[in-house]
Amino acid sequence: MGPSLRFRPVIVRRFLDPKLAQTSYLLACGRAGVGVVVDPNRDLDQYVQAAESEGVRISHVTETHIHADFVSGSRALAQLTGATLLLSDEGDANWKYPFAREAGATLLTDGDQFMVGNVRLEVMHTPGHTPEHLSFLVTDTAAADEPIGIVTGDFVFVGDVGRPDLLERAARMAGTMEGAARALFRSLQRFKQFPDWLQIWPGHGAGSACGKGLSAVPHSTVGYEKRFNWAFAIDDEATFARTVLEGQPEPPRYFAEMKRVNKEGAPAFDFGRRPPVVGVGVGVGVEALKRALADGTPVVDTREAAAFAAQHVTGTINIPLNKSFNTWAGWLVPYDRNLLLLVAGADGATIDEAVRDLAMIGLDRVTGVLGDDVISAWAKAGGATGTVRQLSAAQVAAGVATGEFAVVDVRGASEWDEAHIAGAPNIPVGLLGDRIADLPRAKTLVVQCQRGGRSSIAASVLLAHGISNVANLTGGITAWTAAGLPVERS
Repeated sequence: MGPSLRFRPVIVRRFLDPKLAQTSYLLACGRAGVGVVVDPNRDLDQYVQAAESEGVRISHVTETHIHADFVSGSRALAQLTGATLLLSDEGDANWKYPFAREAGATLLTDGDQFMVGNVRLEVMHTPGHTPEHLSFLVTDTAAADEPIGIVTGDFVFVGDVGRPDLLERAARMAGTMEGAARALFRSLQRFKQFPDWLQIWPGHGAGSACGKGLSAVPHSTVGYEKRFNWAFAIDDEATFARTVLEGQPEPPRYFAEMKRVNKEGAPAFDFGRRPPVVGVGVGVGVEALKRALADGTPVVDTREAAAFAAQHVTGTINIPLNKSFNTWAGWLVPYDRNLLLLVAGADGATIDEAVRDLAMIGLDRVTGVLGDDVISAWAKAGGATGTVRQLSAAQVAAGVATGEFAVVDVRGASEWDEAHIAGAPNIPVGLLGDRIADLPRAKTLVVQCQRGGRSSIAASVLLAHGISNVANLTGGITAWTAAGLPVERS
């Protein structure tokens, strides 16, 4: 949680979830002692504690749109605090909130406004990323008659704009990308009319899959973005639509699930509940692992890639508990099954981190945790274990030349277009499970990404699908080019 920025009597608190690169805000009137939370995620305590520390009550909760990359906490936070819930009523029937009436929500459309003490929030309909998307102009009416800032959600970021392709590519609404891109252009033309000094408080930063070039800078101004954000330099609608759709990364598989969950109204989650740690030895731990692998329960090994490569239980997949854990879990873990986690040392803080990360994207069915000592117990009990062969760029190049190796590039399509190893097909990590039949079996499959992180996950996916002749290109294409080896460009 970031520091408190005070524009007396307005209080602005920014909350950043670094793994989701997601930002939410508490905007409060210090004089009236009330505040609104905009775009809360599921971790409700942070907002309640912040409000208490500022001496204000959360009187309103709202959000800019139906989010695709995390579980919204809007409905649950309003219920917890007794706040008024405000939701968009823009967009067509596919982008309404079915729970709005039941939750007693106030519906918002373009031009509406509401007061939080002396703080006025004016509603601006900014479609493009999604049809129902809203932005909120914030004015401290006790000190000014013009707004100080605008909460832009996934409309305008620092250095980029929200992607308009998710309805088609994630929500499977065919034929919507072009229209959404043009709507985004028109929203930007309207946005350009704001004064240069108006502050921009966006919903995401660098690392989010909701855009293709987001800056790590937390906030900006309209004037700065008009000068340096690529999207404001294009004045032709058709050119803008083509440009904004080019090079967008593959949307994680879980985005479609998040749209459904958030549209229907996500339930609260108890972050204080820790799943049981399953014992090791010849008893409980090994038996639990045996049952899980036999009945298809996913077992996610959260250790570092090097530890998994050195030894792992056959049939488990490796998603290291790092800043990308949410994203790859959302790509690879099914929502309709229970889940076991394997955690180094079965450390309580590490377990809590993993469970929180999963819950933030709605993966709530963690039923148990195994410590990494279960691996040796599993091996002693006769269970199958494996390793991941690590190869240098020179070794891979030699094996490709002799026909022993086949390289599979598991990066995104735009990365592959920029530079790739000759003959290496492009199958992004999250799609590997769907493309097993497309892979050659007669050769050793060498998985390769940019620097070796994604390919380590990819190797575990292939191994879990029963493909044993798998190796990892250490250092990825970065090591390949550093060794002076050739690449092709599309």
